[in-house]
Amino acid sequence: MKIDKLAILGAGSWGTALAWLWGKDGRKISLWGNSPERVARIQKTRQNSDYVPGLTLPKSVRVTSELLDCADADLIVFVTPSTALRGIATRLGEALPNAQAGFLSCTKGLEYGTGMRMSQILCEIFPGRKISVLSGPNLAAEVAKNLPTATVVGCHDPDCATSLQKFLGSPRFRIYTSQEVTSIELGGALKNVFAIAAGISDGLGLGDNSKAALVTRSLAELIRLGVAMGGNVHAFYGLSGAGDLVLTCYSEQSRNHTVGKRLGRGETLEQITTSMRMVAEGISTTRSAYECARRLNVDTPIIDQVYAMLYEQKRPTMALEELLQREQKAE
Repeated sequence: MKIDKLAILGAGSWGTALAWLWGKDGRKISLWGNSPERVARIQKTRQNSDYVPGLTLPKSVRVTSELLDCADADLIVFVTPSTALRGIATRLGEALPNAQAGFLSCTKGLEYGTGMRMSQILCEIFPGRKISVLSGPNLAAEVAKNLPTATVVGCHDPDCATSLQKFLGSPRFRIYTSQEVTSIELGGALKNVFAIAAGISDGLGLGDNSKAALVTRSLAELIRLGVAMGGNVHAFYGLSGAGDLVLTCYSEQSRNHTVGKRLGRGETLEQITTSMRMVAEGISTTRSAYECARRLNVDTPIIDQVYAMLYEQKRPTMALEELLQREQKAE
């Protein structure tokens, strides 16, 4: 894949960090944001202070609120909220002049109602195109500080994955390649649900023993549902499965962990979401994962309880009691 022009759709924390990472060596990048007011501020200050304060974007990064400014790119990177990806991709597809453009999804989520992964949505809108995914234990704030990070790029075409690895990777942003697209996306999406559960555990003050058990059982549940949804069991032990699960369940910088922690301390979901600038993907993914588990008849006790707390106003202490009262069995 020959890449001269790169476009990043989504000027949140992750999109901004990637624009800096891939543009700091002089690469020409277009960074699209959906808010003209925020884009104007970034254009003036070269900083996205709402999401990544202190990070100055290089001059090679053009910031725009016009989607058509990104339409002629050779590689279009989606870093939008999962709930917005279909709409933005549809708008882009209506006037995409570059018939050879490739697509890379860095969005972690599942579409509610269809259970579709982000790459499946892109395949539906852009049939016949090279579509890849990127996921892993990658906090935007740490990438923006140039701290060492590892991630994985997945594509059914191994040559395409290798091309992206060489083009986007660096000593401080180490990229592994894989053909396990389904597993990579499911690991990156489902772990956010369990990060909310881990945050609730911390908010309730349950201690490290309890949290270790919860995270371990979360991995088992992630694999159980992920395999039923078409993933590979071994792939879920990689960066986008176990790696991302550990990070989001333990990091105070994880927005999904933060949502859970505040729920555990007694705040309502409305109070939490109205006070947050960033999107916590685990909230919408919980609903999609719950629906998928019902459809596939998969036992998902942790997902079920997180769903009940988010969407049925169940008290965290009651959800905990129900988990603890489950029948004891072999591991």
